[in-house]
Amino acid sequence: MRALVPGGRPIEVLGWVDSQVTNIERRLDKALRLRIDGEPRVLHVEFRFALRDDVPDRVFEYLGFLFAALRLEAPGEPVPPLESVAVVLSGRRRRLPATGKRRIAWPGRPFSGAHFRIDAVYQRTVAELRARGSVLWLVFAPLARNATAAALREIVAEIHAAAATTEERAELYTALLVMAAIDPWEHNLLKELVIMVEDKEEGLLRRTPIIGEMILEAEQRGEQRGEQRGEQRGEQKAITELLGRLFARRLGRRPTAEEERSILERARALGPVEVEDALLDLDGEALVRWLAEPIRPS
Repeated sequence: MRALVPGGRPIEVLGWVDSQVTNIERRLDKALRLRIDGEPRVLHVEFRFALRDDVPDRVFEYLGFLFAALRLEAPGEPVPPLESVAVVLSGRRRRLPATGKRRIAWPGRPFSGAHFRIDAVYQRTVAELRARGSVLWLVFAPLARNATAAALREIVAEIHAAAATTEERAELYTALLVMAAIDPWEHNLLKELVIMVEDKEEGLLRRTPIIGEMILEAEQRGEQRGEQRGEQRGEQKAITELLGRLFARRLGRRPTAEEERSILERARALGPVEVEDALLDLDGEALVRWLAEPIRPS
């Protein structure tokens, strides 16, 4: 998280915030305890498919939930200063602002509400993501505005060298391929990237069902829809199919037809990243209830 903490000051990571505060039974994306210059801090990170108009509302709402959780966790103790960062994966080509805000004060009164930082990773270059100094940021390289097959080949090699275990490499490659499916700049590198990972890992994709089955299937179907619909290449549908397989891994069964329909509708309405979060964060019963509920604006 060093890349998300400005100023180059000494940082000590203390651990994740483990709270019971949820929104529609969904946990905040990530809240990390830090110590900066010897002082406690909490960093809240939201991964967003796009910077929709409702993101300021969500960030303000989540900060309220997080503040309440921290107060309940240590009654009588001061709540550490909080900061939010929205990591944005796709959107307009024109530069996004560096900060956002949600004002709740009356017109003409001093500001009251929340500011948050905006990290539009899809508007970075491959070199900028590399410079952040963590293998985590390498998975966003397919989103970079200057991503090329040659650059991604180097990224695959760096992940191979940096990951501590085979399981960690599989997780990083999964994220890398999902980012390539989002493809905000229409680089169309997913097929080449799949081949690169297979060549480097000697069959890892075929040994990992969440990647092997769904990424290859989804990529092929996305190409077919692209031929039929011109510019509509089917990336979001491909991601939705990946989410369906993730559901199966979580619950030990395939989703029903109604659950598949709900996954698709939620991916369209809320964004695939938010649906993936729910699939990863919720336990089996809570996940089934969430898919059965009416879709609420995020």
